[in-house]
Order: sequence, then C-alpha cells, then structure tokens
Amino acid sequence: MKTVDPVSVEIMQQVAEYFSVLSEPTRLRILSVLRNGERCVQDLVEATATSQANVSKHLKVMLQAGILSRRTEGTSAYYSVQDDLTFELCNLVCDRLASRIELQARRFRAFGLTSGQVLKRSV
Repeated sequence: MKTVDPVSVEIMQQVAEYFSVLSEPTRLRILSVLRNGERCVQDLVEATATSQANVSKHLKVMLQAGILSRRTEGTSAYYSVQDDLTFELCNLVCDRLASRIELQARRFRAFGLTSGQVLKRSV
C-alpha cells in the first residue's frame, strides 16, 4: 500500500481560507454576475441589490484571495474572474446539490405514495 505524505498545516490553512471565501452568499452572487464578463462596481451593486460598501468589502476579499482581478479606467474599477476554474468548482458543487435534492424529492414522492396507499386501505 502506498503511503501518502501528510499535507502541511500551512497548505491546509490556505485551502480552508479559499473555501471560506466562496462560502459567503453575497460573494457567490457577485461571481454569478461576473460569469457573464467584467463588470464595474456600480453594475455589481445594482445586480446584487446591496450597498456599494458591502460589494466593495466582498470584492476586496475575493481580490486578495486571487479569485478576481481588477483594472481601473478613469474613476471606475472593473472586476473579472481571474480563473475560470472557479466556475467549474461552483458547477461541481451545484451539480452535487441538485443530485441530492433530486434523490430527496424521489424519496418524498415514494413516501407520499406509500402513505397514500396506507390511507386508502384504512378508509
């Protein structure tokens, strides 16, 4: 059996921090808007229906994590996703959640059919 080298604490910390950046709903909404390409801060404020201060705070976090890139044009700042792998990761998670929800829905339907049959018999 092949032994696996233990991963350093520092690497684990970096991975955990990356996932924590993606664990905030407002940040996911921002990423969803940026899926269609670069946007200025005002576009992101309008699309997410939140304050400019809040959007700016989340943009800063994602920029520092290396998820976003930023460019300025005049007095406007434009943001885009630096790595499309971010979208692949989100797609994988969404597909997994959809599969779980579909399975749960099938179980509810099966339970409903079973319960319905029991009720008909007792009437």
